[in-house]
Amino acid sequence: MATVVLLGTLDTKTEEYRWVRDQLQEAGCDVLLVNVGTFAAGAELADVGADEVARAAGADLDRLRADRDRGTAMDALATGAAVTVRRLFDEGRLDGLLAIGGSGGSSVAARALQALPVGVPKLLVSTMASGDVGPYVGDADVTLMYSVVDISGINRLSRAVLGNAAAAVAGMAQRYARVRTESGTATGTGTSGTGTGDGRKLIGATMFGLTTPAVDEAREHLTSLGYEVLVFHATGSGGRAMESLAASGMLDGVLDLTTTELADDLVGGVLTAGPGRLEAAGRAGIPQVVSVGALDMVNFGPRETVPEKFADRQFLVHNPTVTLMRTTREEMAELGARISAKLSRASGPVEVFLPLKGVSGIDVEGGPFADPDADAACFAAVRDGLKDTGVPVHDVDAAINDPGFGRAAAEALHRLIGARRTGE
Repeated sequence: MATVVLLGTLDTKTEEYRWVRDQLQEAGCDVLLVNVGTFAAGAELADVGADEVARAAGADLDRLRADRDRGTAMDALATGAAVTVRRLFDEGRLDGLLAIGGSGGSSVAARALQALPVGVPKLLVSTMASGDVGPYVGDADVTLMYSVVDISGINRLSRAVLGNAAAAVAGMAQRYARVRTESGTATGTGTSGTGTGDGRKLIGATMFGLTTPAVDEAREHLTSLGYEVLVFHATGSGGRAMESLAASGMLDGVLDLTTTELADDLVGGVLTAGPGRLEAAGRAGIPQVVSVGALDMVNFGPRETVPEKFADRQFLVHNPTVTLMRTTREEMAELGARISAKLSRASGPVEVFLPLKGVSGIDVEGGPFADPDADAACFAAVRDGLKDTGVPVHDVDAAINDPGFGRAAAEALHRLIGARRTGE
């Protein structure tokens, strides 16, 4: 029988959580209620009390209550909730997680939801789910449901919404428990992390619209060699998601052909993946092949949203919602230096491929972003930074999307993974 962990502030939502628990049990699930409320009301419902959650964060619930600092208490319980649900998952006692709340409850639940691996069912019913949901989703596969009305009692609207939520997470959890049992794994994600359990090695690859031909060629070649390839759209969240999977140990290799998010982080574009981009695979010792795809551009929204300080720069309106700005020679040199610095610290095997005739589909001879001098500055910084590190740097006399570039990068990654497997 699937087990759903139901997490929330039982001190303020006692009626609602009791009702949802009953719905889950009627749907054929076991239920573990985890209380993250700071006060005593509703505590009798809990299978895991708020005191235990607080201790998981190294805090004392009585002290949190006495201090009457709601922000500190919520932060401690959020930390403890993440530790608690991860423990329940690792013990095989969690096949799905459901949380319900307003702004405070949703912020606590968010850390717990994001603490679970990709593929584990996670559903948040929130009053905040129709606005900026980034803080609640993070890089995780969290399902959001807008509550429509506030979480305050059971009425005809909340009954419909919460009933649907209970049915949804019950169905997801039951499927997850079945896959876990069939695959014979503790996590239910199979050896490749996707629920297939087919044993194929898993590759993470990064792609942009303007590097698609290269990545498609690489993906097709890796697939023919027996790998399963996950392609991440390098839009900030995509890069963060791949970094997260690499850090979790789910990836066997990384084909990071599209490192454009580093340009947004450097210059101030809207698609940054943060300063930690291009580091997780290196820390984890995962074989990686890296290129400089789409470093010629910084991304903004509609043209009128571009900050005034960039008024004298070169732009290309990619579509009505995306405006591209060409990176300068100085910025490209700094990007090359940052890439080489990150890769020089990698604990696993790395190779770099430099497309000497253009780093994107518009950075080619006659293209709107063609700037060989800027590209050369980036290439030189990569070479200089990796000199004497043992990291091979391949100069390829082609543009990134020319036939053969993606295949060559894929073949190199295949070789690195094979060498790691055989201990060469």
